[in-house]
Amino acid sequence: MTVLRMIYQSVLAEWLTTFTKGKFALGRRFAHPARALRLFDRYLVAQGITSIDAISSDVITAFLLSRPRLSARSYNELLGVIRRFFQWMVDQQILSVSPVQVTTRREGPRRRPFLFGVPEARRLLELARDLPDRNRAPQRGPTYHAIFAILYGLGLRVGEVAKLCLGDLDLERQILTIRETKFGKSRLVPFGPRLARVLRNYIEHHRYPDLAAADTPLFTFDGRQSVSTNSIRKTFRDYLIPRLGLAVPPGTGSPRVHDLRHSFAVGALLRWYRDGLNPAVRLPHLSTFLGHINTEATAVYLTITDDLLQEASHRFSRCVPPLMMEAAE
Repeated sequence: MTVLRMIYQSVLAEWLTTFTKGKFALGRRFAHPARALRLFDRYLVAQGITSIDAISSDVITAFLLSRPRLSARSYNELLGVIRRFFQWMVDQQILSVSPVQVTTRREGPRRRPFLFGVPEARRLLELARDLPDRNRAPQRGPTYHAIFAILYGLGLRVGEVAKLCLGDLDLERQILTIRETKFGKSRLVPFGPRLARVLRNYIEHHRYPDLAAADTPLFTFDGRQSVSTNSIRKTFRDYLIPRLGLAVPPGTGSPRVHDLRHSFAVGALLRWYRDGLNPAVRLPHLSTFLGHINTEATAVYLTITDDLLQEASHRFSRCVPPLMMEAAE
C-alpha cells in the first residue's frame, strides 16, 4: 500500500494526508499505521463528525471499542497510532491539546515462541514438498518447500521471502539480496551448499515466463505475482502444522511462521556455545544477518532453552576451576 492510495475523507482528511505523506517521505515503514488511521477516518465519517472540536476523548474511546482487540498489545498499538497523530497536531499548533486521554492496557507476558529443532524442521519441509498442486497453484509443493527452507535456514522475515525476485538470487556466489527491509535498508545474506541445491533445483524446474526478467518474483505461481505472505502463513498454519503433530510445551503459543526466525536465532546461539565461540562477540554479526538495527532487537529472539542452559553450564564449569586455582596461588 502506498501513500498515494491512502485517501482520507473525514474532517481530519487534510492533516491525516500531510501526516501520512510525511512518514512515507522519511522512508518509514508506515503502511500498517496508515491503515489504522484510515479506520479512524472512516469511523469519523460514519459518526457524522464534521468539526475537530467534536473529536473528544469519548469519541476516541468509542472508536477503540468499535475495533475490538483480543490482546492488550494490539489494543495499545492502535491507541499509539492515534495518540501520535494527535500529538503531531499539537506540535503543529493545529490543536492546543490532544483529545487522547485513554490509558494503555496492561500487557501480560509475551508469548513464548515455539522453537523448531532440526527433526521438526526436516519434517516440515517434507510435508511442504508433498503439497498437491492446485488449479491456481502449479508446482505448489516445490515452491513452498523452497520458501520454508529459506525461512528456517536463513531466518528471514516472511515478507522478505515473499518479495524476493529472480535478480535477488545469485546462485554462483550463493548470496541473496534482501531489498528495502523492515527498517528501509537492504542487505546481502549468504547461504550454504544445501540451500543452494534446493534453490537451484527449484529454479531449474519452475515454469517462469519465457521473458522472465530480474524483477520477476522468485516465488510465483503465475509468473507475475509473488506468493503472498498471507498464503504462506495460511499454508503453514492450516496445512502443515496440523499434520506435524507437534507437542507444544506449556506456556508456548501455537507455532507461527515467525517462529522459524526465532528458531534460526536460537540455533545460531546454541552452535556458538558448542563450538566454543563467545556469543557476546558474535551477536552483532547475527544482528546484521537478521537485518536488525541493534543487538537489543536481536536479543528478543534469543529464547532461553534447556539446551542453551546446559551448554552455558558446561562452559561455566570449564572456566571456574582454572580461575579458582589462579586465585588460590
